[in-house]
Amino acid sequence: MFDSISTAGTGLNTYQVWLDTVANNIANANDVTTTNGQAFRAQYVVAQPVGTAADGVGEGVAPTQTVRLAGNGLVFHEPTNPLADANGNVRHADVNMSEQMGDMISAERAYQANASVIDRAKEAYEAAIAIGKGL
Repeated sequence: MFDSISTAGTGLNTYQVWLDTVANNIANANDVTTTNGQAFRAQYVVAQPVGTAADGVGEGVAPTQTVRLAGNGLVFHEPTNPLADANGNVRHADVNMSEQMGDMISAERAYQANASVIDRAKEAYEAAIAIGKGL
């Protein structure tokens, strides 16, 4: 029973990191820089299994790294932008908002599922204690 709480806890941590990463991507989606500057690039969480117990059951997951999208943003012609170069171009962050919103919903649902596992395991543990006490 405690294994399920521990495993779900690793899921909570991993999906919290994913939600934080998506929030950072969304917060920087409208960033603009000069054409010779480095544009914000969307970040993605890479997670790996923690390990396997002797009985072959997985022990959870952990975020191992955050990687950035390749490239250097998107160049747009905006001659009135104060950061525009001599040709009137600026570089925008390359963040796909539809993808970010989908990732946010997926991470939120997975976080909720792991929290639910912890709640059910807690209820089962409390029921086992009550049985042991003869209640």
